Amino acid sequence: MSESEQTTAPTENRKPKRRRRKPRRRQSSWDLRQFQVPPVAGKWRFHDFDLPLPLMRAIHALGFEYCTPIQAEALSQTLLGGDIVGKAQTGTGKTAAFLISILAYFLEEERPNGQKNGAPRALIVAPTRELALQIEKDAKALARFTDLKMASVVGGMDYQKQRDALEGNLDVLVATPGRLIDFHQKRDVDLTEVEVLVLDEADRMLSMGFIPDVKRIIRHTPRKEERQTFLFSATFTDDILQLASQWTLDPAHVEIAVTVDNAANIDQRVYMVGDAEKQQLLVKLLQQESFDRVMVFGNRRDLVRKLDDLLRKAGINVAMLSGDVPQNQRIETLEKFRAGEIQVLVATDVAGRGIHIEDVSHVINYTLPEDPEDYVHRIGRTGRAGAKGVSISFVGEEDAFSLPEIERYIDDKLPCEHPPEGLL
Repeated sequence: MSESEQTTAPTENRKPKRRRRKPRRRQSSWDLRQFQVPPVAGKWRFHDFDLPLPLMRAIHALGFEYCTPIQAEALSQTLLGGDIVGKAQTGTGKTAAFLISILAYFLEEERPNGQKNGAPRALIVAPTRELALQIEKDAKALARFTDLKMASVVGGMDYQKQRDALEGNLDVLVATPGRLIDFHQKRDVDLTEVEVLVLDEADRMLSMGFIPDVKRIIRHTPRKEERQTFLFSATFTDDILQLASQWTLDPAHVEIAVTVDNAANIDQRVYMVGDAEKQQLLVKLLQQESFDRVMVFGNRRDLVRKLDDLLRKAGINVAMLSGDVPQNQRIETLEKFRAGEIQVLVATDVAGRGIHIEDVSHVINYTLPEDPEDYVHRIGRTGRAGAKGVSISFVGEEDAFSLPEIERYIDDKLPCEHPPEGLL
């Protein structure tokens, strides 16, 4: 696809722009006078998009006022019915961007007659269970004042319970590739009525080997000329752009990169320390009262298990999150961490992307990630929604080669110092 094709206006083959219709949902006494957001130069408000009232009420209840850059860029395209290929990392607000577009469309259009059981109007495919369940949770929060129905099908959870949730008219289905194929093979999911397809974190699906499954799924949905498609990826590799050209029709390309350079709310620190001193430093840091809700990242599952055991013995309220932990336990752990019942979460990078946890005060990199991009994803767990956050990275002998690569990736020098006196 040429550059001109990526940015041109809709062609004659493009899906028609949506026409605004009178919302079919029952209205309440709530109105926009209860949601005052003053115009600010250079910022888009959700008011500026003429969204249906039940959706605006949910946006107000969630405390959203101004759009993030990816939301403003995406909504200006998707609300008109166009496809989009978005480059956006975690924490940019991309989930709300595509959910708001989907829900606005469904609130403006009449539900098709004769909709089949297990036949979603929107299908959102995500690479991990945690991300899929988070998207479903966000969708339900935005749809709270409507009668739109959400469901999810993900591996590692009870099949029958998920099957039961598909009964009746289904508006939005969030799924992981493998479990979705299981449901489709057993004819519990019908993809022939999909009007909107979302492929989230396409780069992760590529790296995790899911693309053959995704291709198989897409073949059972309507042709790209007959559906709206959103594809989001943290990176735009040649492979991702090739897949985007296959799956989308004349998409608008939006690139919003979150880097450490513009993560102004995060106080980043690097402590130079010997590898043998890291355990003592971690324990003493976490025993400080100012550490409220902390995520500690390690590169390997065995390291995470070791750190979990170390902190438990030190009397710290800790839990771990890695691929070794059963799915149901992982979900329970995340909910307890969100609720403040767990102070410290020790995790591999399975928790570094796509999981939204508010009010994380500190992120500690016990080891620097092997992929510089994961540094940005890790520290993005803190300093969210305008809050202040702290990132502390332990750099020992084994991390020496990773630090320069991270600094090149973020195009910035990280402040290196010795740990505060009394911690070693």
